[in-house]
Amino acid sequence: MKHYKFILSGGGTGGHIYPAIAIANELKARFPKSEFLFVGAKDKMEMQKVPQAGYKIKGLWISGIQRRLTFKNVLFPIKLIVSLVKSMAIVNAFKPDVVIGTGGFASGPLLQIAAMKGVPTLIQEQNSFPGITNKLLSKKANKICVAYEGLERFFPKEKLILTGNPVRQDVLELDQKLEEAQVFFKLDSSKKTLLVLGGSLGARRINQLIESELEYFKTLDIQIIWQCGKLYADDYSGYNSNENVQVHTFLNRMDLAYAAADIVISRAGASSVSELCVVGKPVIFIPSPNVSEDHQTKNALAVSEKKAALLIREDDLESSFEAQFSALITSETQQEELSIHIKKLALKQATQTIVDQIETLLTK
Repeated sequence: MKHYKFILSGGGTGGHIYPAIAIANELKARFPKSEFLFVGAKDKMEMQKVPQAGYKIKGLWISGIQRRLTFKNVLFPIKLIVSLVKSMAIVNAFKPDVVIGTGGFASGPLLQIAAMKGVPTLIQEQNSFPGITNKLLSKKANKICVAYEGLERFFPKEKLILTGNPVRQDVLELDQKLEEAQVFFKLDSSKKTLLVLGGSLGARRINQLIESELEYFKTLDIQIIWQCGKLYADDYSGYNSNENVQVHTFLNRMDLAYAAADIVISRAGASSVSELCVVGKPVIFIPSPNVSEDHQTKNALAVSEKKAALLIREDDLESSFEAQFSALITSETQQEELSIHIKKLALKQATQTIVDQIETLLTK
């Protein structure tokens, strides 16, 4: 059995970290004797999440450029030089067979050095509108795995492979989990269930919306599984006393939450969008307008333009949320159409397809 060495780099957000871990897990399943090293940014969440997943990680002193003039921007050139020097030391010491980048600032210097030294590199872009790091790296990368069509606008066409984003395996077979989900969440099987997702930290505007619409939801006689996020636990946990409303800081069994849901309200981060395509439930996307290059709106548009989800911008929530939600909850036809269309966009074998591409680099 071949003994390979892989470096994976990506982080800053879960949307970059979890795909990297999923790719590492699939590589480990195929090549059990291989060695793995992750490289992240020193003060970001990957420094905790990667060791929790059972992998070693080294940190670089790197961060992005701020949009306004700050001291961090003055430090950026110094951080970049230090990170390039450390990346050179890491690549020289570890001697990887392939280096994989999943986005985030730490992957920039590392993949730049790997490509310079002739190590095969692959980047995985989760969004429909790429970040600056992957745009810069694409010139020297051997392969670019993407989740959306039309990215030849940003990347060399001959390097592109449409793979989709890695999704957790436990969401692939939800039909058989409905009863288990209803018992787990203590739900009334005769009522419709709304699942509200704002990410692990929470989404302030979505939480405000749900709070303001609780009386409206009560008139519709629906039950709500509301994931408010870690930052907002104290603000909203009191609503657990409301009948048909349960508030969770974090959902440990996302598969059961999806299985229980009739309709989902969600942000539009790349991983969430890919996962919801696989889940196949009717979705209302409320994208965050506060992310770089407004990529959540672009992700949501890529789905809603195919009549596979509804998109409501934050600015339009007060004027149109109730009308759109009422139309959806009362129309089995619309729910079914959205479900059928979003399932067509699902790329369930994304992780395996990405690792297939990594395998082709090993043979070169």
